[in-house]
Amino acid sequence: MNLKGEAAYVGRHCGSHDYEITPEVVAFYADALDDHHELHSEIAPPLLHHSECYKFVGDWYLKNLFGNLHAQQDWELFAPIRVGSTTRTRSTIIERFQKRGRDYVVNETDLMDAEDGRLLVRGRTYQSFLPLKEEKGGGGFVVDEKTAKQKASREPRPPFPTATGSELTPVKKTIDVRRCWMFSGPVPNYHTDREQAKKLGFPNIVVQGMMSTCFVSQLMQDAFGMGWVVGGKMSVKLTNVLWVDETITAHAKIREETPEGTQTRVHCDVWVEKDDGTRVILGSASALR
Repeated sequence: MNLKGEAAYVGRHCGSHDYEITPEVVAFYADALDDHHELHSEIAPPLLHHSECYKFVGDWYLKNLFGNLHAQQDWELFAPIRVGSTTRTRSTIIERFQKRGRDYVVNETDLMDAEDGRLLVRGRTYQSFLPLKEEKGGGGFVVDEKTAKQKASREPRPPFPTATGSELTPVKKTIDVRRCWMFSGPVPNYHTDREQAKKLGFPNIVVQGMMSTCFVSQLMQDAFGMGWVVGGKMSVKLTNVLWVDETITAHAKIREETPEGTQTRVHCDVWVEKDDGTRVILGSASALR
C-alpha cells in the first residue's frame, strides 16, 4: 500500500504538473548548486526538475518511511529545456521487486514540452523500503557513520573505475545546510532538518541523493556541452549516505567511444566520493560529440 492507503501497482499514474521555465527558476538552481554554465542563459540545466518524482510520493511511496533509501537513479536526456517555455511532467510506477530484504518501487518521471509534447528528460528513481515489521526492530539508527564504516569493512568494494581513458575535470562541492534547504526545501524534511531525520532513523540531515546526480550532470555538461543536453545518459547506484557539511568530488573517466549515427558516444565511469574516499554514488554516464 502507498501513503494514501491505496495499491502501489505497476502502471499507476502518479500525477502531472505544468511549469514555466523562467530565468528566475534557472538562477535559483544555479545558485543552489553553484552551476553557472554559459548555456543556462538560453536553456535550463537538464536536471532542473530533479525531484519532480517526489511531488507525488503519496502515490508511489510505501507506507513504511522509516529507513527508506534512494538506491539507484537513471537519467536520459533527449532535448534542451528552453528558457521561456512551458513543460509538463508525467509520473508513473513502472516496476516493483524485492531484493535483500527490502521492497523496491521504481518511478518513471517524464518531462515534456507542453506545447508540442516532445520528450525532454526521463528519470527513473529506485526507492527501497524496509518491511513494516522491521520498523521497530532493534532501536538506534538505520544508518550512521559507524554502521557505514562497518559495512565497508565487511564488503570490500570491487575495483572502480575500471576505465583507462582520460579523466574529465572533476567538480568539488561542500554541502551545507543552506544548500540542502535550497535543493530539498522549503518544508522541513529529513534532507533539510535534523529532527525530521531522526524521526526516520538517521542521526543527521541526509543529503538528498538527487543532488549528487546533479553534480555528475554538471561535470558532463562542462565537458560535452550540448552533447550532454541532447543525448546524455546516466545510471548510478547510491552506495553510501552523504551527510550535511561533508565535502564531495564528482569524477568521470572515459571508458570507450562508440559510433552513433554521424556522432560518437563517449562512455564514462562516473563516481562521487567524500574527502575520505567513501563513494556515495557510482555508475556510468555517456554523451555525444
